[in-house]
Amino acid sequence: MKFLLVAINAKYIHSNPAIYSLKAYAEERLEMRDWEIALAEYTINHEKYAILKDIYKKRPDVIGFSCYIWNISLVRELITELKKLLPQVPIWLGGPEVSFDLNEQMRKVPEAFGIMFGEGEETFLELLSWYQEHGIGCRTGLDTIRGIAWRNEDGGIQINPQRSVLDLSQVPFLYQDLSGWKNRIIYYETSRGCPYRCSYCLSSVDKTVRFRDLSIVKKELDFFLKEKPSQVKLVDRTFNAGKKHGLAIWQYLLEHDNGVTNFHFEVSADLIGEEELNVMRQMRPGLIQLEIGVQTTNKKTAEAIHRTASFEKIAEVVRKIKTFSNIHQHLDLIAGLPYEDYESFGYSFDDVYELRPDQLQLGFLKVLYGSPMYEQKENFGIVYESQPPYEVLNTNWLSYDDIIRLKGVEEMVEVYYNSGQFTASMECLLRFFDRPFHLYERLAQYYETHHLFDISHSRLKRFEILNEFALEETSMDPWIFAQVLTYDAYLRENMKNRPMFALPQDKWKEEKKQWSMREAKEHSLLAGYDRIPSRQLLNMVHVEVFEIDIDGYIKEGIVVPKECWKVFDYQKRDPLHMGAAVFSIE
Repeated sequence: MKFLLVAINAKYIHSNPAIYSLKAYAEERLEMRDWEIALAEYTINHEKYAILKDIYKKRPDVIGFSCYIWNISLVRELITELKKLLPQVPIWLGGPEVSFDLNEQMRKVPEAFGIMFGEGEETFLELLSWYQEHGIGCRTGLDTIRGIAWRNEDGGIQINPQRSVLDLSQVPFLYQDLSGWKNRIIYYETSRGCPYRCSYCLSSVDKTVRFRDLSIVKKELDFFLKEKPSQVKLVDRTFNAGKKHGLAIWQYLLEHDNGVTNFHFEVSADLIGEEELNVMRQMRPGLIQLEIGVQTTNKKTAEAIHRTASFEKIAEVVRKIKTFSNIHQHLDLIAGLPYEDYESFGYSFDDVYELRPDQLQLGFLKVLYGSPMYEQKENFGIVYESQPPYEVLNTNWLSYDDIIRLKGVEEMVEVYYNSGQFTASMECLLRFFDRPFHLYERLAQYYETHHLFDISHSRLKRFEILNEFALEETSMDPWIFAQVLTYDAYLRENMKNRPMFALPQDKWKEEKKQWSMREAKEHSLLAGYDRIPSRQLLNMVHVEVFEIDIDGYIKEGIVVPKECWKVFDYQKRDPLHMGAAVFSIE
């Protein structure tokens, strides 16, 4: 007999730790006898027919789907068809997308036998034990299992009492080896629950914060440090909600760093104190990265959504961490919140942008079932999509026209800021605008006017568009901006085809050749190129001669005409932004 747990992820690189946790918890505590727990993972990019066929061929006796905002529509379609093919197979749902408004969720999927709501490990264990005892067709005794909603013999929906929270230290470690996880994100959990009450978030419903025992955590961290995956992403909703817990883990990573693995944490910056900062400043560049939810800097909006963190405190911590030059910081904003209109959001954007995070995520409010915001939507005049992802369409303060404009700004931020490929160019352009928001707003308008949205542009084409934008919308000297664009273009990639906007280099051709010959012999500037012939050296690095002091212009906006030789070394890259190491040749 087979209980098949199915996950449909957003991307191939993602995984679903929930189904692995259910399987590990049950197998550790239950003699499987004639039952097995099988796992199946797909992505939303798979064709529905391919998933349907694969599930059918596995011949399951019971199926459980892990339901999230990104896959629920596909899951419902699959269940409709699976029930036709496997009419005797009970189908269960679980996950945050179906754990609230249970009667409504059961109504939407009449083919589903039941829902496991809340934490699933203990519930799944009891359910599997029940199936071992009673078989597939029975319903006797289901009313004793906490944390499930199910259909009784009359077709009515019965909702059992909620289950109490689980001791997180009792959950088995999910990884035995990482051979099957190559090129995938490794998810790891050291705490559950969240102490905050943010009204847009489902984590605010579970305020019981629990931490995994530190002695267990350290052993599991040792596994990751030994295996050396590229990244481990902690799914703790607020990693540093427990000061001692978070500080101990960061200290442990500092002391046992393997020189390779990056650990991702979602944190509250206002809780970070001098002890944490002292540990962070000692870390290898790229050892950890931080995701920090700002959401808004409008105080009335923050109060309405129960965000108690002070932006001033957040900004202070972010600035301090930035001076360390070793930690990637990702800051979030949400458009569509109460009391935040287009202009107000623009100022929230400016406030966060001035901190120069490594990434600025501009997201849009999603009205999730079970969240306090869902209960208050009428009070705030929030209109949102009826289907997932339930994204805001308009509010009392924000029209759909405003949403469309902000969507354009969002795309420009993704392309020209978060990509990290236009850093110098955007900083220079910013000098011609009174506010950061106005630069990205104007750039989005330029894309709209020239019908550039909804086209898959190459990397080089994005540079050309930015050059055309600068010429049309600013008083930037084209000769100067061409050199800034060239700097950005070669910082990330040793391009085979020279950009059209780049200034000619013919007059330095012989000097570059002579330099490469000397460098191939002496290695005075470039390490790691031993035994590389001079004729190959110029193909492995890029030498660009600028006609201004390029560093001075990028930093200060001061134009000093001079020959400025730069070498872009692609063997050595910035671990935070992946740009080439840049050296000057006198």
